[in-house]
Amino acid sequence: MMDQGLSRRRILGGAVGAAAVAAVGLPPGTATAAGKDTAEVARWRKQAARVTITRDDWGIPHIAGRTDADAVFGMMYAQAEDDFPRVERNYLVSLGRLAEAEGETAIWQDLRQRLWLEPGELKRDYARCPAWLRRLMQAWADGLNFYLATHPEVRPKVLTRFEPWMPLSFSEGSIGGDIERVPLSQLEAFYARRSVELTDEERGLLFREPRGSNGFAIAPHRTRDGHALLLINPHTSFFFRSEQHVTSEEGLDVYGAATWGQFFVYQGFNAHAGWMHTSSGVDNVDEFAETVDPENLRYRYGKQWRPITTKTVTLAYRTADGGRARRTFTTYATHHGPIVREADGKWIAFALMNRPVPALQQSFLRTKTRDFQEFLRVAGLKANSSNNTLYADSSGEIAFLVPQFMPVRDDRFDYRRPVDGSDPATDWRGLHSLASLPQAVNPRIGWAFNTNNWPWTAAGPDSPDAEDYPRYFDQAGENPRGPQAIRVLSARHEFTPRTLRDAAFDPYLTAFARLVPQLVAAWDKLPPGDPQRARLAGPVDLLRRWDFRWGYQSTATSLAVFWGEALWAPLAQAARDAGMSMWDYLAERATDPQRLAALDEAVNRLSQDFGGWRVPWGEINRFQRNDGAITQTFDDRKPSIPVPFTSGQWGSLASFGARRYPGTKRYYGTSGNSFVAVVEFGPKLRAWAITAGGASGHPESPHFNDQAVRYANGDLRPVYFSPRDLAGHVERRYRPGEFPV
Repeated sequence: MMDQGLSRRRILGGAVGAAAVAAVGLPPGTATAAGKDTAEVARWRKQAARVTITRDDWGIPHIAGRTDADAVFGMMYAQAEDDFPRVERNYLVSLGRLAEAEGETAIWQDLRQRLWLEPGELKRDYARCPAWLRRLMQAWADGLNFYLATHPEVRPKVLTRFEPWMPLSFSEGSIGGDIERVPLSQLEAFYARRSVELTDEERGLLFREPRGSNGFAIAPHRTRDGHALLLINPHTSFFFRSEQHVTSEEGLDVYGAATWGQFFVYQGFNAHAGWMHTSSGVDNVDEFAETVDPENLRYRYGKQWRPITTKTVTLAYRTADGGRARRTFTTYATHHGPIVREADGKWIAFALMNRPVPALQQSFLRTKTRDFQEFLRVAGLKANSSNNTLYADSSGEIAFLVPQFMPVRDDRFDYRRPVDGSDPATDWRGLHSLASLPQAVNPRIGWAFNTNNWPWTAAGPDSPDAEDYPRYFDQAGENPRGPQAIRVLSARHEFTPRTLRDAAFDPYLTAFARLVPQLVAAWDKLPPGDPQRARLAGPVDLLRRWDFRWGYQSTATSLAVFWGEALWAPLAQAARDAGMSMWDYLAERATDPQRLAALDEAVNRLSQDFGGWRVPWGEINRFQRNDGAITQTFDDRKPSIPVPFTSGQWGSLASFGARRYPGTKRYYGTSGNSFVAVVEFGPKLRAWAITAGGASGHPESPHFNDQAVRYANGDLRPVYFSPRDLAGHVERRYRPGEFPV
């Protein structure tokens, strides 16, 4: 049994030193390997003794600590066990140190980060944090450092030591976040003093899976058993978050998805309440066009000239030969924010939320809230800038909320474009109160949702009215998943966890239901002798008879997706110029010749790559996990499994962002449904979930890809939330340091 246990720990990435002992200790040589003094080693050992990690039969860690800080210690240790490279990379990005691992090409991403987040400032923020938060941050660092000390075979790319102030650099949990709205090409053009064009991706011209999510909240009177329900369905890069259950004797008892490297569950639930965050379309990030006198480093504000703030930023980067070099920049800022580019002779300052301490507080404290009033009190920190929230709890309350960080602005100005920074009237004027934000709390219709669309349909007829709010409360508009959500939520009056899951995987594609009839009508107008009419007769007939539903065997889905992509690419710039969404532009402005030409292209692509245009969608659309690399290499010759759902671009609520890669003909997914959970807040909480691939980032682990088939089928597994649920499903139980309990 002992040999089997040791082998098991090696599979899961653990390093075992001398013989395992009942009392927690460190393997011989640990202090030397980690370079730590005896007092620190003793402190780690003492804290590890207060933590238990239980791995269930899916490899998911259930961490129990005596205090919240102990739980955080174990939480980070378990994350590092499962995928230390992703933990480290997230902090290389957030600290502005990615170029130290990836070379000089990442220098502009690092500079962008350091315009807002400087280590010295974060250290001062840490010193001012409340004591309870500093304890958690210290435990965060200790858990990661203890992992490295007990796993000397792990070779970090850069971060060999984690410091307790570092979580302030990565405090909200979003993928990307507000800072990614700053175009790197223009940052480089400004600070390198050379001409750099916007990339097609920055201009929004490339077809890609939208970053976003779905969240549904169902009130008790709309359910069969009288219990509130919550759908958690983030659409992120695969393997971006860790599924964990974290508890303490201080009241922490939270389950869900934690972004690698963070010590709070970002999207999840406790026994009383649950929350799902969706990327928001509110406009709370603004550009100010500054009139500058560069010779004297000053800018116009009203009738005065103010000094431009300068800052020296030195960045390290890895050279081609593996060495290290540095580049130093002088950066500029006004009271509106850092200067990120130049346009029409103006320097553009970029304003966004930069409140790391309140953001970290809000992110953690919400996980311990027990009802909606507590949740709102935490939201009162106003440090959530990028996410809408769908909320449900055991008392039956549900809600839709927009981000709480919303600057008050003069609605005369169009903040979707740079505003005149020299005009004081364009300045932010504090933050909106929570009561003044669009929201839907306990709507009479009994449901609320968001699919990254506007807030004006969040609760059907009980939604907030756009006429009551400034226009900056939405810049997203509608998307095809919005009408689909309304369609499935309106179809039932007695939801169960199973039927909520069915709604989340409903196969109807609203975009194609709108677009395909226009294509069929265009073909019908062709004269009888037109060669295109004869050539496209079969494909048009297939689409004419299609019910607009995806499926493994659906050849119409394959044809429609290839057609939609062919139609999208040449019209993206025109849609942008017209200020229209792609879906509206394709429906309202695309011409019949463009629709038919795109179908010709789709037929040719399918025939060239697959030998014909009647190809089941499951033959094309695949899930493949070959290795633990952050950027995977796909291969048509290696095993993969079919996935029936499509990109969310076409209205599929279950989203699978897939495309061809160099050397492949099949499509492989890298984003979309990543963690899906359905939660029922009854007298006893029940939940079901699935994670893309598996819980471990190690290819040799049995939990590297053990959820893949269930993921593709939408077959959510039971969540082991209570000790009774977990009983009989324990794979192993141990303390940090890889010692059995």
